[in-house]
Amino acid sequence: MPDDTEKNPGAADVVTYERAGAVARVTLNRPDYRNAQNSAMTYALDAAFQRAAADDEVHALVLAGAGKHFSAGHDIGTPERDAHLTFPRKASLWWDHVGKEGADARYAREFEVYLGMCRRWRELPKPVVCAVQGACVAGGLMLAWVCDLIVASEDAFFADPVVRMGVPGVEYFAHPWVMGPRIAKEFLYTGERMSARRAYEIGMVNRVVPRAGLAAEADALAARIAGMPRFGLALTKRAVNQAEDLMGLHNGLDSVFGLHHVAHAHNAETGADALGGMDARAMRDAARRPASPAAEAPEGA
Repeated sequence: MPDDTEKNPGAADVVTYERAGAVARVTLNRPDYRNAQNSAMTYALDAAFQRAAADDEVHALVLAGAGKHFSAGHDIGTPERDAHLTFPRKASLWWDHVGKEGADARYAREFEVYLGMCRRWRELPKPVVCAVQGACVAGGLMLAWVCDLIVASEDAFFADPVVRMGVPGVEYFAHPWVMGPRIAKEFLYTGERMSARRAYEIGMVNRVVPRAGLAAEADALAARIAGMPRFGLALTKRAVNQAEDLMGLHNGLDSVFGLHHVAHAHNAETGADALGGMDARAMRDAARRPASPAAEAPEGA
């Protein structure tokens, strides 16, 4: 980005915001935790997107992640995990999860911060280019998938391993639409990593570039898009999103979100917790087990 950027004060912000000309850059900023998404990050990201939407000078955005990885998914074990806290609700009129019990609490929270927020961000009336490096895992997929275009570095990899928890994929279940049903089944059934090159081959990623050139490529693509009429871009984005919803995406998300919570409730009734006893360490260890010979296992984790 050029030197004349506008920045939010505070280097410790969990999401940073910069603007250069007609392009805003929004960056996930918890690199010590592989940009795991706690609620503070979720609402900070929403505020950044809302800021960009309200700025008439911004025509396009880049969503990026600081550090080695784009995002390792939802925060299920860092010292700043804040699932027990209340935040100002923006994505739904459902009641707050704090003070509720069991499925009531889980459904309320995830309806707001996962499904609800992703739908809200998908409707941002300005194109968003996502720059992905390293891990884009589980909840990280949700952030990338709500963006309009994805530029990935050669070391990027994608995975949704939550079937290991007994859960049928992340809350924003766009898998069959972004990669096709058969590939989505393999992706979920095995929990194995998909390389950036494979993601490009199936149409989930727009461009694959060397790691050193990722930021420049994403910025250049966003700048080119930003040269188009702002209202025309907004209408075009809405047109494509509406077409995708006519293909079943909106209703599919609702139906699978219900299955997702059946799985959580089953885990809570039959085991130690709603995650099937799989904490962050157990998920990481499972991901390091050797993949099948036919599967791609890129370096860079």
